[in-house]
Amino acid sequence: MAVSKIIKIDDISVNYIDEGEGDVILLLHGWGSNITLFDGIIKVLSPSHRVIAPDMPGFGKTAEPSVPWCVDDYVDFVMKFIDLMQLKEVSVLVHSFGGRVLFKMNARENLPFVIHKAVLIDSAGILPKKTWKQKASLRMYKIARRIMSTAPLHFLYPDAVEEMRRKRGSADYNNATPTMRATLVKVVNEDLEPLIPKLNCPTLIIWGDQDTATPIGDARSMERLIKDAGLVVCEGAGHYSFLEQPAKVHGALKVFFG
Repeated sequence: MAVSKIIKIDDISVNYIDEGEGDVILLLHGWGSNITLFDGIIKVLSPSHRVIAPDMPGFGKTAEPSVPWCVDDYVDFVMKFIDLMQLKEVSVLVHSFGGRVLFKMNARENLPFVIHKAVLIDSAGILPKKTWKQKASLRMYKIARRIMSTAPLHFLYPDAVEEMRRKRGSADYNNATPTMRATLVKVVNEDLEPLIPKLNCPTLIIWGDQDTATPIGDARSMERLIKDAGLVVCEGAGHYSFLEQPAKVHGALKVFFG
C-alpha cells in the first residue's frame, strides 16, 4: 500500500499519494470514494510513471470544505494542487465524479499545464434525462415537502420532512453531512456534455456494461464526442469496473500508457 502525505491548500490539509518516477499520471476519485481504492492502479502504473492521487475535500482523509462546493470549486482545488506539486505536464485518470472535474478543468482557457492523455473510468458528466414519471414524482415530492414545512404541520410532525428526504435520497445523499449534501446537489445537476468534445488528447474509456450509476450509453456517447477515444467494456461489471475486473483494466492501462 502506498504511503500518503499531507499538503496544505488554503485552509485544508490534503491527504495524497505520490509514488514512482517519470511522466505524471494524476488520479481523481469518485464521489464517496477516496484514494485507497486506487491502490491496485497505483501499483501497476508507479513502476513506470509518477502517480499522484489526492483525497479531494470531503472524502478520505481530507476535510470537507467549510461551505458547499460546486464542480468549479473542485476544479480550483485540483489546479492549486497541480501548481503546488509544480506539474507542467500530466495525464489524468478519473473515476465517476472525477470526470466532472476533468471536463470542466480541461475546458478552461490558458491552462498552465498540458494534459497529455486521459482515462475515463465509469465517468460522470452526462446528465440523465428524466422520464415523465420521474418529473411527476419530483413535483409531488416538492409540493408535499412545502406543505409539511408549514408551521402547524411541522409542529405536529417535526420529523416528517427529514423522513421524506431520507426515503427519496440516494445512499450518497443520505450518508453525507449537510455541507456535502448541498455540494452533491450542486454537482449532479450540471450537464457537462457540451464540454466533453473539448477533450482533444488521446482518451481511453473503461466502463462496466452493468453500471447503473453512469450507464454504458454514457460511455458510447463520450466515445463519439471525443475525437481520439477508444472504449474498453468490462462485461458484467458495474460502476467500479476497475475493482471488479482489475486484470482487464490494468492490462488496458499498461497498453495505453506504454
